[in-house]
Amino acid sequence: QVQLVESGGGLVQPGGSLRLSCTTSEGIVSIYTMGWYRQAPGKQREYVASIGGGSSTNYADSAKGRFTISRDNAKNTVYLQMNRLKPEDTAVYYCNSAPSQRFDWGKGTLVTISS
Repeated sequence: QVQLVESGGGLVQPGGSLRLSCTTSEGIVSIYTMGWYRQAPGKQREYVASIGGGSSTNYADSAKGRFTISRDNAKNTVYLQMNRLKPEDTAVYYCNSAPSQRFDWGKGTLVTISS
């Protein structure tokens, strides 16, 4: 069973940065297009970014220019570097395959942007 373990969240002031990590079962990151998703309080989970073969990347409009997705196949890890964070980025962040979410969701990591 594929495990997804997200980490790196925390409380940050507006304008700050965070780097999220998603560690997966061996081989998953190198085989599948992987994505980051988020769910804000009272809202549905939404797509944030994804990284595919050849390290091609795609971003939701809300993430363009501020977030960068990357991966390390050797470490079975996908990263999300988030800069210039805004209060509306507050959410629980999850990783999964993209565009379809093939795996059971992990627990996510909470990102709170507040002064």
